Amino acid sequence: MKATKRSMDVSYAIRDILLPARELEKQGHNIVKLHIGDPNKWDFETPKHVRDALCQAVESNDNGYAESEGCYELRHAILAKEKRKNNVSADIDDCLITCGVTEAIQTISAAVINPGDEVLLPSPGYPTYSEFTKFFDGVTVSYKTDESNDWQPDIDDMRSKITSKTKYIAVINPNNPTGSLYSDKVLKDIIDLAGEHDLFVISDEIYDLMTFDGEHRSMASLSKDVPVVLFNGFSKVDLLPGWRLGYVIFNDPLGKMDEIKEGMMRQLRLRISANNPCQTAAIAALEGPRDHLEATNRKLRERRDYMVKRINDIPGLSTATPRGAFYIFPKIESDYWKTDNDFVMDILKNAHVLLVPGSGFCSEIDSKHFRAVFLPPIDTLATAFDSIENYMRKVI
Repeated sequence: MKATKRSMDVSYAIRDILLPARELEKQGHNIVKLHIGDPNKWDFETPKHVRDALCQAVESNDNGYAESEGCYELRHAILAKEKRKNNVSADIDDCLITCGVTEAIQTISAAVINPGDEVLLPSPGYPTYSEFTKFFDGVTVSYKTDESNDWQPDIDDMRSKITSKTKYIAVINPNNPTGSLYSDKVLKDIIDLAGEHDLFVISDEIYDLMTFDGEHRSMASLSKDVPVVLFNGFSKVDLLPGWRLGYVIFNDPLGKMDEIKEGMMRQLRLRISANNPCQTAAIAALEGPRDHLEATNRKLRERRDYMVKRINDIPGLSTATPRGAFYIFPKIESDYWKTDNDFVMDILKNAHVLLVPGSGFCSEIDSKHFRAVFLPPIDTLATAFDSIENYMRKVI
């Protein structure tokens, strides 16, 4: 019995790389895992009032299905948050609740992409966008980001790759995997470019309140008539990754995307609903105290600074400084390893640190990179990079 080609062609480097690490663990090795963006695996804790709200929701909620578009009260709280932070105004019907941003990517891909259609994605960028594009027989076209300029998008390169088959431009800001925070000028230039070619923009803002040097600006707040589809959720900033709740807001004043929104809504009805009690409890994450954010960002900033210094002090590695999220995307400058995958597997086998090859975030990246998270405490990061540095100094 054979699986379909589309399912067998799916890859997700962030979790695929865990498989060889498990084999080493079976042999008794302790692996420092810097591969996945889950704050709750380290010393970040879901706020107590939000956990209490879930317990209360389970007791008071009927525990049946929610509305397919999402809990009305939660959507209202989301729109209030976006109005307060970003000055984005939208109707309640323009907000949809999804099972994480992943489902948002999946359903909009299914609603937009016909075989042969193209989408413009950042290089490097989060692989779920490219994987779902390919899954629905679309073509991913990567636009360059400039490592020497804080990984800012190259607008001229983006412009050169727009064709009659292009459907949308995706922007991930702050960026995964580079941690880059885009300038207002770059964001406005992308909106103008999309408007010139009658495209819409997907603005993935899941790390919007995790910034260290500068503030995040929502693309939806910068656009007057170009449709911007805002993606966000509760996994990162609100420390709720396991709840699998995301949301979509259509900022589309001219109604150009009404049919696409309906195409997504039909899929959401088909899957019935997102988790009902979690939706009720997530209101507390938006309307209750959010004082965990200051402590979270303070720890992340300290760990980022430590990691940047350690990496730049290791011969054969260099890195730009992330300005948001909790990822770093160093360059492998040594010729000892032919590919980034060779480097990552060698470090896993000999230094017992789990990283993600940079090619997992775009196969067209010009040079070797890897992604790591700076979520763990500094003593854990020190253990990891002591091991990496000791091994690299032996072999290069």
